[in-house]
Amino acid sequence: MKVNVVLEPERIDIQVTIHAPAATPEVEALAARLLMEGNGTVLGFRGAEATPLNLADILRFYGEDKEVRAQTAAGLYTVRQRLYELEERLAALRFARISHSEIVNLRQVTALDLTLTGTIRITLSDGTVCWASRRYVKRIKEVLGL
Repeated sequence: MKVNVVLEPERIDIQVTIHAPAATPEVEALAARLLMEGNGTVLGFRGAEATPLNLADILRFYGEDKEVRAQTAAGLYTVRQRLYELEERLAALRFARISHSEIVNLRQVTALDLTLTGTIRITLSDGTVCWASRRYVKRIKEVLGL
C-alpha cells in the first residue's frame, strides 16, 4: 500500500481518496475505518445495504457468529471492524468493554446492579440486559468513576 499526504493550507476539510484496482474486502475495510474515524458514525450493514450509524444511537457492539453486531433502537447491523478496533476508537467516547465479546455505550445505560458473585448487571435504555464479567468490573468502575 502506498500513502501520499498532500498539505493544502487553503483547504478547510480533509479529503481522502482511495485508488485501488478492485473493491476488495481490504479496500472496503479501509474505507469503513476512515469513515468511522472521520466523524461520529460507524458503517453498519444489513445484507448489501450500508447505513451510517450515529455513535450516540448505538446501544452496544457484540460478537455473534464470528461477526460484530451493532445494536440500535432501530435494529441490528453488522459492522466490519473487530471489537478490539472499536474498543480503541471508542474508549474516549464513553464506550466500555464489559466482557470478551461486548462493548456498551455508557450513555445508554439506565441501571447497574452489582451482584454477589462480582458481576454487574447492566440495563440499557431499550431494556436490553447485559452482564459484565468480573474481569472487566474494575475497568468499568474506573470509567464510571465509582
